[in-house]
Amino acid sequence: MNTLVAVVGPTGIGKSRLAIRLAQDFGGEIVSADSRQVYRLMDIGTAKPSWQERSLVSHHLIDIIYPDEDFSLARYQQLADQAISGIQKQSRLALLVGGSGLYIWSVLEGWGIPGVPPDLQLRRELQEEVARNGVDRLYNELIRIDPVAAEKIDPRNVRRVIRALEVYRGTKIPFSQLQKRGPIRGALIIGLTADRAELYRRVDLRIEQMLEQGLVEEVKKLVEMGYGIHLPSMSGIGYKQMGLFLKGELTLETAVKKIKTETHRFVRRQYNWFRLNDNRIRWFDIQQEKIEGEIREQVAGLGRE
Repeated sequence: MNTLVAVVGPTGIGKSRLAIRLAQDFGGEIVSADSRQVYRLMDIGTAKPSWQERSLVSHHLIDIIYPDEDFSLARYQQLADQAISGIQKQSRLALLVGGSGLYIWSVLEGWGIPGVPPDLQLRRELQEEVARNGVDRLYNELIRIDPVAAEKIDPRNVRRVIRALEVYRGTKIPFSQLQKRGPIRGALIIGLTADRAELYRRVDLRIEQMLEQGLVEEVKKLVEMGYGIHLPSMSGIGYKQMGLFLKGELTLETAVKKIKTETHRFVRRQYNWFRLNDNRIRWFDIQQEKIEGEIREQVAGLGRE
């Protein structure tokens, strides 16, 4: 079982549940490909696997840094490669699981990450500009200089927009051109999908469950610990809106509506990374019957190859 299995698709589709069952059935371990689950103390809003689920199956790259620590794509790729290699050396099945296309494809395609060191002064200047005028001007600049990167970066992900501009200004080469892709590594890529109405229904239900589980209290505790909503980690969907609610800038009802709207938009953008016509991905519609059995057959076939 040295072949890697990746489980991809939009948020809320059931990737983690499927991966846990596959790991139990085939003696595997899960490597998270979620750009938010790397942060400690941020559990509810990132929909991390529960401690019970993590006790059933070993998970990697969850809870590895604090919310005020820097984290880069290059570091993620290095840690993920190490985790996958370690799992495979034990003759166990490695499952790369998540909805962050940037993280997934950096590992599967072995990207050469741009070796451009952070320009902290430029970052501060651009963040101050966003604080004054919003992100639209910077995002429009990115569209002009690197439309390929702009298509895949959510304009509300200020950190990614700034990084792409930082790389271009440091090299005069578009960020997308510097992300060199190699041949895809040996991997079975399983994609989970559903029609848009079902995806939105699942997203809205998940958000309601997060509120019941204590999302407001989680954000309040983080802010009280000194993790302000200006931090990149706190700019994620759910944390930013609840932070504004706690500051009195939004009502709770408005904050929840914004979380749902932003998550719907995020789901749509995820399909820019995981395209339904990508023949490298074996897609399964979760609304169809017996797909889990079919997926198990696909994974079991790896051991016979």
